[in-house]
Formats: sequence, C-alpha cells, structure tokens
Amino acid sequence: MSNVDPFTAIADPHRRFLLEELRRAPKTVSELAEGLPISRPAVSQHLKALLDCNLVSVTAEGTRRIYAVNNRGFDRLNLWLDQFWA
Repeated sequence: MSNVDPFTAIADPHRRFLLEELRRAPKTVSELAEGLPISRPAVSQHLKALLDCNLVSVTAEGTRRIYAVNNRGFDRLNLWLDQFWA
C-alpha cells in the first residue's frame, strides 16, 4: 500500500477533475488534457500523484497509456469517511 495521503492528492481541483473524467470512462493523457487549462506534462504530473496513492491505475495499449479509476484505492478514503456515519 502506498504511503501517499489520498486526501492530499484529491485536495487539488485539477486532480478532482481528472477523477471525475476517469469515473465516466478510462482515458489517455491527451484526452484528459482537452478539458483542462494546463499542459499535457502537467496532467501527467497530476496523474502520477493519483497513481502514487492508488486512486488511478494505468494500462498500456500499444503505445498508449490508458488511465482509469482504481476503486480499491478509494477504500482508505471510504473507511475514514464511514466512521462519521457509523
């Protein structure tokens, strides 16, 4: 398990946007960058932060890297949030 805090990762509005986009469907960096006012390298850096805390996963399809939400990565967040409704 990663030691990167997922709450820190999702504090950034660009990363939350990326997660919302990936929730709809897996996408490439280029596809994700279309909806943001930042460069593709900046999108890649944000995706790395989300990868480091296991909130997204990546698979290779030929020369393309496809990013998707990693549902299991949200377990830590869900466990912490659920304590307030238990």
